[in-house]
Amino acid sequence: MSNLREECGVFGIYSPGASDDMAHTVYYGLFALQHRGQESCGIAVNDDGVFNCYKDTGLVNDVFTPEILNRLGKGNIAVGHVRYGTTGTNDRNNAQPIVVNHIKGKIALAHNGNLVNSEELRHELELQGSIFHTTSDTEAISYIITKERLNAPSIEEAVSRAMDRIRGAYSLVIMSPAKLIAVRDENGFRPLCYGKTADGRYVVASESCALDAVGAEFIRDIRPGEILVFSKDGVRSMETHCQKVPCSLCVFEYIYFARPDSVIDGCGVHSARMRAGAFLALEHPVQADVVIGVPDSGIDAAIGYAKQSGIPYEPGFIKNKYIGRTFIAPGQQSREDQVRIKLNPISSAVRGKRVVMIDDSIVRGTTSARIVKLLRNAGAREIHMRVSAPPFLNPCYYGTDIDSRENLIACQYTQEEIAKKIGVDTLGYLSVESVKQIAKGIHGSGYCTACFDGQYPTEIPAAPTKNRFETKIHENKE
Repeated sequence: MSNLREECGVFGIYSPGASDDMAHTVYYGLFALQHRGQESCGIAVNDDGVFNCYKDTGLVNDVFTPEILNRLGKGNIAVGHVRYGTTGTNDRNNAQPIVVNHIKGKIALAHNGNLVNSEELRHELELQGSIFHTTSDTEAISYIITKERLNAPSIEEAVSRAMDRIRGAYSLVIMSPAKLIAVRDENGFRPLCYGKTADGRYVVASESCALDAVGAEFIRDIRPGEILVFSKDGVRSMETHCQKVPCSLCVFEYIYFARPDSVIDGCGVHSARMRAGAFLALEHPVQADVVIGVPDSGIDAAIGYAKQSGIPYEPGFIKNKYIGRTFIAPGQQSREDQVRIKLNPISSAVRGKRVVMIDDSIVRGTTSARIVKLLRNAGAREIHMRVSAPPFLNPCYYGTDIDSRENLIACQYTQEEIAKKIGVDTLGYLSVESVKQIAKGIHGSGYCTACFDGQYPTEIPAAPTKNRFETKIHENKE
């Protein structure tokens, strides 16, 4: 919990005719979404109703060798997933897509988000005889859809009926023998968009950067509550669940999760981060010589702070480009060594200077303290930390790995005490009022800020934990 962990990324593609490169196309899409999850990944390809699936723990580039991609074969529909588990442990069983065989066919499903009623759904399904093979909430979604399909006239109608039962955050791509279906929950917590390639393929992805990676032209974001069906008949939109509740896209998608080159609900992520930095400069001005950003998501906000304040921006850190958002040191070296390997300050940019350091968040404060120490050792005279998000005060139930107030430094200490603990001269957070204004998307300022202000858009579970289903399994064994 020293850093926030992202949730997942989903990708799907529908082609009018079968092609040999479907798995390769999904591979490129998942590679573009790798920042959304590095624990596991998977691809399922549909070849005239025959599903070929491969998934494993690890990064996309490590899991999918050329041999495995070729083995997945040709097809005309495919779905893929990159995972960081906010429910369930990191093992191969919890990797997605989930493939379900049932009496009316089969489906492959990939999910981004977290359900708030997964525990009660799972209990209900187990009492009816369902056997769970994973400890993620995604399997409950697949079972609910399968049950509804027994009486529904089509897979999309089954999905629509399932939406009446599942609550919380879910952006889904679902593959049936003949269709690709994209679904976004009624609140629109997590992003989902689609586009089209020059040769007529439809592509669905968590972020528009994945469309760019496969040469697809962005068409639009999928609306909160919308079901999009791609089939031989074209594209059909089902809006039965649209506009039932106000949009509440997770505002942290703009602050941290998404890639800067993505556009979400009509607003560019880079522009949103620049505005966050500008608001910070207005709310927390300071006399300083240079503004720097902590790579990667702090850089855009730092540029915005510099432009608004008139203080020059300079690159303050070099990040090892071969290390992603997660990094495991060989031999379990100290976290301090890990930070030093990932980031190195540029001494000439900070030595003897009053430095404004911009970062996207402070969770426990341990990583921030180590970064500040690096700047002190590099000769920074003063360090004024500015954070492009408000303080985290509440757990998240919608797909961000914050499941307990006890792990949040802002719940334990005052702002002045936090500044002292991490070693900065001053500390300033973006206000909740301003964070709601950083992105003006097509749904207005409809954002979820519950982790900052406690205003949850849905009912919340009583006492959730990331590995709550593992706990139940151990209890049953005893």
